[in-house]
Amino acid sequence: MKKSRKIVPSFAALAALLCSLAQPAHAESGWAELNMTRGVTAISRQIYDLHMMCFWVCVGIGIVVFGVMIYSIVVFRHSKGAVPDTTMVHNTKVEVIWTIVPVAILIGVAIPAARVLIRTADVSNSQLTVKVTGYQWGWNYDYLQSGVSFFSKLDALSNAARQLDSGIDPNTVPHYLHNVDHPLVVPTGTKILLLITADDVIHSWWVPDLGVKRDAVPGFINETWFEVDADKPGVYRGQCSELCGRDHAFMPIVVDALSKADFATWLKNEEAAQKTQQPAQAAAAATAAARQTQLADTSAAH
Repeated sequence: MKKSRKIVPSFAALAALLCSLAQPAHAESGWAELNMTRGVTAISRQIYDLHMMCFWVCVGIGIVVFGVMIYSIVVFRHSKGAVPDTTMVHNTKVEVIWTIVPVAILIGVAIPAARVLIRTADVSNSQLTVKVTGYQWGWNYDYLQSGVSFFSKLDALSNAARQLDSGIDPNTVPHYLHNVDHPLVVPTGTKILLLITADDVIHSWWVPDLGVKRDAVPGFINETWFEVDADKPGVYRGQCSELCGRDHAFMPIVVDALSKADFATWLKNEEAAQKTQQPAQAAAAATAAARQTQLADTSAAH
């Protein structure tokens, strides 16, 4: 009787735990952070759905396998008089079943996985092309159709707070280590083609909300794409996911998705600003080159 009193609360607690896990997790909860990001692009949602399908397939396999194991252990135990059959060494029917069933499961998973994989590689009909170059430790973005180009690195507040003995509480810094001085700006409802490479070591451009992760390899150009839903403008954050050096942790990625009208305005302003900066930059480069030539001539004279 005492034993039953202990068991009943245990089953009740287990049932309560399972019910709580079955409830949809809030975005800010710890359970939501354990799962893959659903994202704001069609491809990210397809990847998420594929992930969940495979997850539930694995859960089903686990239930069947462990269910058979537990049933066999309980029903055919020695205390109930079960005697092992030492003569049974082969069963053709069982072997056919446990060969066909896993093959069918693999085929059933492989077909939708191949469809999603092919879709992630389909860069046709892109409307905007951006070349992404990884550096230690930042990203250079070139809008190839317009000539706009800028470097994006960790923002000044995060950079100051991360210094040893800075005395700055990281909790007071907005988006600590996940903010940049110049985000990648893109229009929503537009297919963006990314040409990703690197200038020094291997990096990896990763933004979970976009469903994009592609290595940036020196000497190679990898292609990928994304299209933010037209009704989901906003700021989406990621980071380099390749161990690219000692400051790898301080190489965030920020994508600012604007409406098409706002993006057109931003691009026009950026083009005008960079055109006014070009003469000054050219003059500075010419002065530096002349200085180097003068120093070389002086050294040769001596």
